[in-house]
Amino acid sequence: MPKIAKTAKRVRWILFFLVLGLILLSVGLAVFSEKPWTIPPTEKAQKNPLSLSEANLSAARQIYSNKCANCHGDTGKGDGSEAMMYDPLPSDLTNAAHMRKLSDGEIFYQISEGRKPMPSFKKKLTEEQRWQLVLLVRSFSVPATTGSSAAASPDLAKDKK
Repeated sequence: MPKIAKTAKRVRWILFFLVLGLILLSVGLAVFSEKPWTIPPTEKAQKNPLSLSEANLSAARQIYSNKCANCHGDTGKGDGSEAMMYDPLPSDLTNAAHMRKLSDGEIFYQISEGRKPMPSFKKKLTEEQRWQLVLLVRSFSVPATTGSSAAASPDLAKDKK
């Protein structure tokens, strides 16, 4: 076999293993980068001090439109105009099964602290504004009904009984 052919074959093998290594590295990083939220128990236990009202939802809609909709989408499906730019993708706030598992305190903590790629809103929004967003986020996963609007927040619905 000519020397040039041996060199070309060696280069191809080296490139093959480099590409294979990069693929394995990418898969490994993707698997290990998505860690669950670690939320302190005291934060999880917090109850929303605001009542579910049209005034609170209206205020939250304005904040959501300005700060959240680009990623989470107008209706909270995680399909905003900038959503595809991020890894992990923004959460689907309409997923009722997932949202039922979260307490108001957990949602408030996630909004407040953020986690890449989502920014922290602790210094950008007041505490009241963040609690208003919790009410709005809850409303995305509740089907529209003609009944009581307390269903939008399981924590609030418990308090009203």
